[in-house]
Amino acid sequence: MKEVFQDLYHKYHQDVFQFLFYMVKDRSLAEDLVQEVYVKVLKSYHNFKGESSEKTWLISIARHIAIDYFRKQKRKQKRIIGSFTVDEKSDWLEDTGKIPEEIAMENEDIRHMYQCLKRCNIDQQTVIILRYIQALSIKETAEVLNWSESKVKTTQHRAIKRLRMQMSKEEEGKKYEE
Repeated sequence: MKEVFQDLYHKYHQDVFQFLFYMVKDRSLAEDLVQEVYVKVLKSYHNFKGESSEKTWLISIARHIAIDYFRKQKRKQKRIIGSFTVDEKSDWLEDTGKIPEEIAMENEDIRHMYQCLKRCNIDQQTVIILRYIQALSIKETAEVLNWSESKVKTTQHRAIKRLRMQMSKEEEGKKYEE
């Protein structure tokens, strides 16, 4: 199992990390969530049936972990907790190098697009990330999301439309400011 785990980690770590980074928009949090993904992989690898690729299986697990994280955050916000305990961070699977997307985010145009992406709903964000950043096919994206291919296409179309609309609105706003 150790060899299988290491093989999965080396093949797909960057993809899983990048997906989670785009979802949570925080490097250290993404690293923590990646660790959760691989803990879940260790516990559930015996259930992997091979009906999808290992990559789509891992991204699917990462998606569920991200959704669980967002749900936990929402519950915390609703309870208005005044203080949080900070857990000591583990560096078990920590990646210290800058990823290409972090470098690209320094570019103003990319940053602008990324800000507009935040205004899309979570399904639209996920589809854009999987299709255009992770470069998954429509079929692979459907497998990760457990959706039909037509739902992926529809969501992708709406996401692109919404993203373009948001970018246009911001461009118009900048023109009026000048």
